[in-house]
Amino acid sequence: MSYHTRRRDVLRGVGAIGTIGLAGQVGATASASQDGGPDLLTVIGYPESGIQLFRDYYSVSDGAEDILIPDGLQDAALPGQVGNPMDNVTGTAPAAGGPNQEAFTQLFRDEYDASPGVFTSQSYDSTAALVLANVAAGENSGPAIRDQLRRIANPDGEEYGPERFVEAVEAVANGENINYQGASSAVNFDENGDPASAAYSIWEFGGIDAESVETMETQTFEGENPEGAGPSAEESPGGTGREVSVGILLPETGDLASVGQPMIRAAELPVQQVNESDLDLTVNAQFEDTNTSPDQGVSGAQSLISSGVPAVCGTASSGVNVPVSQEVFIPNEVVGCSPSSTALSVTNLEDDDFIFRTAPSDQLQGRVMAQVASERLGAQSAATLYVNNDYGQQLSERFSGVFEEEFDGEVYDQISFNIGESSYTSVINQALSSGN
Repeated sequence: MSYHTRRRDVLRGVGAIGTIGLAGQVGATASASQDGGPDLLTVIGYPESGIQLFRDYYSVSDGAEDILIPDGLQDAALPGQVGNPMDNVTGTAPAAGGPNQEAFTQLFRDEYDASPGVFTSQSYDSTAALVLANVAAGENSGPAIRDQLRRIANPDGEEYGPERFVEAVEAVANGENINYQGASSAVNFDENGDPASAAYSIWEFGGIDAESVETMETQTFEGENPEGAGPSAEESPGGTGREVSVGILLPETGDLASVGQPMIRAAELPVQQVNESDLDLTVNAQFEDTNTSPDQGVSGAQSLISSGVPAVCGTASSGVNVPVSQEVFIPNEVVGCSPSSTALSVTNLEDDDFIFRTAPSDQLQGRVMAQVASERLGAQSAATLYVNNDYGQQLSERFSGVFEEEFDGEVYDQISFNIGESSYTSVINQALSSGN
């Protein structure tokens, strides 16, 4: 049995608080095992590139160092594709920690005979919020939907969730003030259009033949104003007897296909709920595939806009979401509500309040990762490998800054890599030898 495996068993037993006391001893041993290299490697990327990257990693390393990854690499099939159980890997990811998580999980299982995955609850909440805001606005208008989003999502008003979604639609059609409580969070939007609170799971891969990852712990983190803030309409015109239009712009193919396909199915659930009800309303959902590509994302967004779509659930990755928002959504006054784009650059967009998210910003995830690295894994030094786009660079920088400033760690190097390379051995060796 490797030292690493024994150490992980110890950490599971003592929990996060206990690992603080072990940090000095654990960090020193892990560092020594790599001849002075980092005792933690943080990898930020996507599953398709991750297959080759981790194959290359295990070909040059015995897995003595811990690896920490975020939601972008949460794919239960990855160990089987890599050919290694990857039991030295720990992950963090936005979780389904909303007040109506169980109701959504049951809805998803009943419809698809499968368990929800990463960002599926955020996808449901994104479409649900856009449909509710559209019905509340009484028209297929981007500016009108934008103005209604916080009114239907933030306090006050009667609370509704996925289980009572049709009732919520009926209430806003009647002009009532509601407070949508989601599956992923309370869905309270702050002044930037980001979630004001979010849950994160700490997880591990289940092994080569596993069909799901294993969640070790889930924690809820709140921002400065957990009830949300920002401009909101004072009343809801509502109305029935019309067709509500919504777009779904997510990756069915490309680097994020494995997580995008369940997200698409989740985003379609609120549409089905309304269309299968006896309400005098229908929802026309139009779908476009981003292929996890900025160019195809922009093309798909333009196609949706040409069809008259006023609001879109999407996109998934920040590398796609930023150009789509800047080139299509914002100039055309269309609301975009991403269920999984987490980069800080999305928060900082000059968007006239048209860009929202049901996924939390990496401002929060970077801190969560730094805390897990220090307190759960006992790391004192780290190197990061990150995909060469906004998401990768900004999350790497945020993790590194918090790890050093708040947890007294040292980041030896931050190294970028490109999607689709035939080999990642050189960047892996660079990361593992950093600090020497």
